[in-house]
Order: sequence, then C-alpha cells, then structure tokens
Amino acid sequence: MTNPVTIIGGGLAGSEAAWQLANAGIPVRLFEMRGVEATPAHHTDKLAELVCSNSLRSDDANSNAVGLLHAEMRALDSLILAQADIHKVPAGSALAVDREGFSEGVTAAIAAHPLIEIVRERVDVLPDSGPVIVATGPLTAERLAASIAERTGADGLAFFDAIAPIVYRDSIDFDVAWFQSRWNKGDGKDYINCAMDKDQYLAFHQGLIDGEKGEFKEWEKDTPYFDGCMPIEVMAERGVDTLRFGPMKPVGLDDPRTGRWPHAVVQLRQDNALGTLWNIVGFQTKLKHAEQIRLFRTIPGLEKAEFARLGGLHRNSFIRSPILLDETLRLKSAPHIRFAGQITGCEGYVESAAIGLLAGRFLAAELSGAALPPPPRETALGALLGHITGDAEAETYQPMNVNFGLFPPIPGRSRKADRKLAYTARAREALASWMAA
Repeated sequence: MTNPVTIIGGGLAGSEAAWQLANAGIPVRLFEMRGVEATPAHHTDKLAELVCSNSLRSDDANSNAVGLLHAEMRALDSLILAQADIHKVPAGSALAVDREGFSEGVTAAIAAHPLIEIVRERVDVLPDSGPVIVATGPLTAERLAASIAERTGADGLAFFDAIAPIVYRDSIDFDVAWFQSRWNKGDGKDYINCAMDKDQYLAFHQGLIDGEKGEFKEWEKDTPYFDGCMPIEVMAERGVDTLRFGPMKPVGLDDPRTGRWPHAVVQLRQDNALGTLWNIVGFQTKLKHAEQIRLFRTIPGLEKAEFARLGGLHRNSFIRSPILLDETLRLKSAPHIRFAGQITGCEGYVESAAIGLLAGRFLAAELSGAALPPPPRETALGALLGHITGDAEAETYQPMNVNFGLFPPIPGRSRKADRKLAYTARAREALASWMAA
C-alpha cells in the first residue's frame, strides 16, 4: 500500500486505531489539531490526554463488563491498555493511571513507530477519497462537525446530549409495575408503567427540586438545549403539575391494582433489541448520580432498580450510528470513511479506545484483502459494537458505557453474581474462538 490511512483525531480512539493499523504494516497519517489550536477541555498537546478522570474504571474481568473489556483489549495488543498498565497507580480493583505519564507514553509510542506520521493540523472537511477513520471525540471542531452533518444528513452535533437513565429489566418489580401502552395502542405492551399516588408524586416532585445537581463545565455553559430535552428537574420547577402533563401523564393507563388512572405514571421504554435494557422516558437530568439512584428508587416498582446508565446532560457530538454505520463501522453512504470512539456514541475512555481498536483492525483487514468478521456478540467488544451498529433503538440512541445489559441474555441465572460469572466465562470462550479463526 502506497497511500497512508488518514486518521482524524489523536485521542484514545485515534491513537489506538493508528497503532493497530501500523502494527499490521499499513502506514498512517494521524491528524491532531492540538499543538496548533487548543480545545476547551484539553490542557496539553499530548495524544490520548485524559481530561476528566485518572481512572479507567474496574479492572475486574470476572464480574464487571468494563474489566472484561480491558482483558479483551489486552488480548488484542491494545496500546492504550499497555500504557495504562505501565503507568498504573494504586486504586484497589480499578485501573487508575498517572495521567501525564500515560499520555506521554502513548505519544512516545506513536511518534516512534516508523509507519505513523503525526500531523499537527486541523481538518475541516471529510476527505472525498482514500481510507479515513474519524475519531474526533465528543468535542469535534465546528467546521468538521458541519462537514460530518452534511455528509451523514444527521444533525444535533455540538448540542447538549440529554441522557435518560436506563434500568435493567430484571431488576424491575413486576408485582407493582405492568406492561401497557397508552390507550392500548400498538400491541398494548410497548411500555413498562410505574404508578404513583398523589402523596408519592408530591414527594418525588419535591425531591427533584431539592436534589443536588451537577455543574456545567465552562465550555458547556452557553450551549443550548435540544428542543424537547428539558431536564426533568427544570420541568418540575415550572409548576407542581407540569410533569403530570408531560412525561408523567397518567391518562390512558389503567393501574391493574386499582383499575383506575393513577395520579402520575413513570414510563419505561425498551432501549435495545434484546429487551434487557429499558430507559425512563423523559428523565434526562443534571442530578448527581448518587441523588438519581436515591430518588429514582422511590418510584414504585423501581425500589431495587439496577442502572445500566444514569441520566445526564452535557455537550456531546455523536452520530446516529445504528442507522449510519455498517457492522464494521463504515459510513454506509461513504464506505471509505469509518468512525471510531465517542463520536460513534460509545461513552467512556475505555469504550472509545475499544472502538478505535476495532476500526483499525477492520480497516487493516480490508486493505490487506481479507475479511474480518465482527467479534461475537457474547464478547464485551462484540456487545459494545453491536449496540453502536444496530442493536440500539435509532430514535432514542444515546451514548452508552459497556454493560452486561448489552450482552445476549443467559437464561436461568437468578443471582446477579452467577449471571456475571456466566457472562464473563462465555465471553472468554467466544473471544478465543474468534481470535483462533
């Protein structure tokens, strides 16, 4: 191959993709604008800078989905995990790193590779030809974001990403909650409903107003909300009955315990094709995570809820990957372009690097004339990729961390600990078979 691959973005995903391609013998030009132009979030010009936390979360590969993802990435020679292990600092079972040492290590490894050229330059337009990986992250520069929107037809880049909490279905109490669509439309069972009487609703409403909220980062403060994505606590502040005429309206829903419409209803809508994850409709929020868990577990039927993702509201650029990308992360309308990292809608440093790893390997196989099938859905890599490229509901698609709710379910496992061990054991076997093939 004479023409190098263009990678736009030198974060964790772009660095990982470049490493995988170069180690497969394919030259890379890695474009990173930091060094000539700063971003609102970063403080250095180093590659793979960690701007929010020094923890890459749990390293437990036996009972935690992100720990399992660590193990799978190590098995596939991940640069990010290799440098994390070199620069690890004590943090119990978490993988925490010296942030400066980690970024310096990634930068040095990339700079020293004979097949990688680091280009300190801003890219404003998607290339019309040649193999490209876009790994620009959640703060994609304005001009490039406009080019991406023009090419994909997707809008909403660089606005607030309003995230509703997601609950594991098997943690919902169906002695209290019930399936029903409003006015029994459709098949009549499209939603899970949790009813509140007046006292429960008033206490919940006050909890939203009094709950401790997170602060916007400096670069987020002037970014407008999406229409229709108002935080639930802001709605609550507009009047005691605002929620009852909005996301918690009870009309058309019959509580099977009373045969009547409740005072208010919290509805959950299926969030993935497997039916294992359900999002709480209209509950995007800036409440702090601990406050969300405490308050949302006061909802009847959710007293023991386990959350695959908690709510949030922050500036984020991402594309509607489930309808725009194929199973190997290629843009369907322009297959010479692949997307990787947080711009695909994965959430978190580890997940971003994992998708960069896969994008690099998919492209390396393609350029070598080989076919690399996606990793099995039973693996952490395959479950995350499947969510991004098709399992998630496109209309409600939002950024997501890896979690066991993305994996094909294992029937007959009642205890949570048993289920997690079963997931990880199955994943190891599936990854080994995929790698061997």
